[in-house]
Amino acid sequence: MASLYQKKVGGKTYWYLREMARVEGNPKMVSERYLGNAADIQAAIDGSVAVPALSRHLGFGAVAAGWAVLQRLAVAEIADEVIGTRRADAGASVGTYLALAALNRLVDPCSKRSFADWWATTAADRFTRIRATVLDHRRAFDATRGVTAAHLAEIERRVSTRMITEYGLDVSAVALDMTNFATYIASANPHAPLAQRGKAKQKRADLRLVGLGLIVTRDGGIPVLSHTYPGNKPDVTQFTTMLAELCARHAALTGDTGPPDGVTVVFDAGQNSTANFTDLRATGIGYVTSLPPSDHTDLLALPARRRRRVDPDRFGGLSALQTRKDIYGISTRVILTHSPTLHTGQSAGLDQTLAKTEARLADLADRLARGKTRRGRDAVTAEITTICHDPWTRRILTPALTGEHPADLRLTWTTDQDARQQLEDDIFGKRVLVTNRDTWPIAEVVAAYRSQSDAEFGFRQLKDPHAVSFSPMNHWTDQAIRVHTHTCVLALQLAHLIRRQAAQAGLPVSVRTLLDTLAGIQETVLIYPSTGGRPKARRMLTQTSPEQNKLLDIFDLHRWAPRT
Repeated sequence: MASLYQKKVGGKTYWYLREMARVEGNPKMVSERYLGNAADIQAAIDGSVAVPALSRHLGFGAVAAGWAVLQRLAVAEIADEVIGTRRADAGASVGTYLALAALNRLVDPCSKRSFADWWATTAADRFTRIRATVLDHRRAFDATRGVTAAHLAEIERRVSTRMITEYGLDVSAVALDMTNFATYIASANPHAPLAQRGKAKQKRADLRLVGLGLIVTRDGGIPVLSHTYPGNKPDVTQFTTMLAELCARHAALTGDTGPPDGVTVVFDAGQNSTANFTDLRATGIGYVTSLPPSDHTDLLALPARRRRRVDPDRFGGLSALQTRKDIYGISTRVILTHSPTLHTGQSAGLDQTLAKTEARLADLADRLARGKTRRGRDAVTAEITTICHDPWTRRILTPALTGEHPADLRLTWTTDQDARQQLEDDIFGKRVLVTNRDTWPIAEVVAAYRSQSDAEFGFRQLKDPHAVSFSPMNHWTDQAIRVHTHTCVLALQLAHLIRRQAAQAGLPVSVRTLLDTLAGIQETVLIYPSTGGRPKARRMLTQTSPEQNKLLDIFDLHRWAPRT
């Protein structure tokens, strides 16, 4: 039942329309709408059209979808349970700061200093009840300063467990991979042993690196385990640590203390070593990995007629044969595959490499032919060796340097087409897969190995500067680096859960496309002038497309939308 209700403020009367209803048998106000003073009501009765004086547009769709997943996973609550009670002077709990940091990395990555300004451009303060003033970067740093590596590991364990059960993720097969990220930490900074110079996968050898390992599900490529390590340590040295943690989490999830033989881990050849295979076999876990084809010439020499098509519907022209071979001291199932698509790609890549090599050799030959060089024969030979450093190139191109004195040096080279053809026949398009899943069909082994791309895709997403971005990382202590890495991995979990949920509902698009479409769902605030008192504001969503309407339903964003 609706009724008029008046309030006196500063000696002036303002009117409200209230609606009362019975809730659990008791009368309760369920809505209250501000009507204004008598002049405002008279203008409305006379049919005057109120024109807003100002309007604001706020981000809604992407931030609301991320918040919905955070709420479903209870991330803030789990973090607060692990870390403990909040500081008395903190604007929000530590778990809230961690959750919102991940939300920012998901939607619009920025520095902690810019976080409050970004928050003010969204509608999130309305439905989260968290004001921008609470998110000052100094408060966030103070709140998270006491978060330890042990805290972060336990939070990740609990969130991953809830994620698996809440979303029904299939973790019977997972992919493992590692990479590193460049930082801008000063070389003389002694407070960040995690950041070290090493082999930079982003080709920034001049910067200190932080390593990150991920284990992701084949079901959506969602991270369930992360591991941060110093950037100067090779990936192969971190494999055992991640494997042990994977086994521990499997035992905690299933309550089974025996070998996790129901799980299969997929990894690339970069993790292979005698020690790693010894530890791997000791766990009893299933595995699928690859070996460098050039290290197994006996397999490459097997005749093509022994190969059979694997599954034309799933893998096109892929063919394979299987045998057994001694791998790190134990007879193991080995599958040799040949992909026409990979063969064509490698052949085209070799053409490019040969063209570049011959262009550099031609340039050197022209310089020598002018007779103006002062370099001796040894120096020119060293340059030729550098130009022809690629092993495949050396099999095809044969350079010949004549002359003894600088002015007499001349360079020619020959191309051996037979060697080129032999190279293609021996190596191109081939992979050597190794597994202890002896009963799996070849097609399932191939599919499992190809799921390695899910982990690689996650790293590419973390290197996307616009969504779920790891960089720039404006931190210079190990503790802050670990917190930052944790929030980035959490953002990646959110992104891939959102993508998986959309795909299951019939919208299979990339993370970037999905977030851009969600970001197009905005909230408009119309601010109307008032004859007295505070201005009136009305909120509504902007016009949406059919695809955006579907996303509103998929993620149930109506519950976060403004009420008109």
